[in-house]
Amino acid sequence: MGVTAPGNAFSFQLAFVPGVTPGKWARTWSERLPQVRLELVPIDVAACADAIRDGRIQMAITRLPDALDHHDPGPHHTIELYQETTVVVVPKDHVFTAVDEIGIDDLADEQLLWPLDEPLVVGQRPGTAVEHRPQTTSDAIELVAAGTGLLLVPQSLARLHHRKDLAYRPVTDAPTGSVGLLWPAPTSENAEEFIGIVRGRKATSSRSQSEPAPKRSAKEKAAAKRASREAAGKTPGKGPRKPRR
Repeated sequence: MGVTAPGNAFSFQLAFVPGVTPGKWARTWSERLPQVRLELVPIDVAACADAIRDGRIQMAITRLPDALDHHDPGPHHTIELYQETTVVVVPKDHVFTAVDEIGIDDLADEQLLWPLDEPLVVGQRPGTAVEHRPQTTSDAIELVAAGTGLLLVPQSLARLHHRKDLAYRPVTDAPTGSVGLLWPAPTSENAEEFIGIVRGRKATSSRSQSEPAPKRSAKEKAAAKRASREAAGKTPGKGPRKPRR
């Protein structure tokens, strides 16, 4: 997937990888910063680091550390957002569909596909690897449907590539995938705003807003109240005189 030209103070380019859904955050952005256009840029995990380094995007919601493996984004920052459940994608008539979840040891006798875009990093790969490595997760899905092997992926990708002839089941003790933010250093104001949005920071507490006025002491409050009353023609502690008898 390609990327567009770099943004400026009036636009912010946010890349996102397959399976990630930034819609909720994008809506919040448009409500808080209507003057800054948010450009959502679809991108592959392997392209994130280069796009960050070259300034073609200003931030990416991507899979970590996958996006950094064998790629140098230059000076950068990352924040982990959430962990994804790992699932195995199987043909709909596979024996695994008879259970709600499986363990990684259950894959010992299975043929597994490991696409070159590696949506999930697994240290000790279970089962037997299919000799042919498909280029992409999408290609691997096609091979699962053809009965070539099974596929371990983050659950969001299994949902993205859902089809009637396939099913998936959680693998309880498999490594999980991490989705996070990747952006270049130093942090821009727009990047700081988006970080605040994904962290649930309220608009009134945004770091880009001016700092709230410091609280006044009791003495300062009393002085201000006295000044206000004097300005209104009243003198504290002195009421109207009573007529003499």
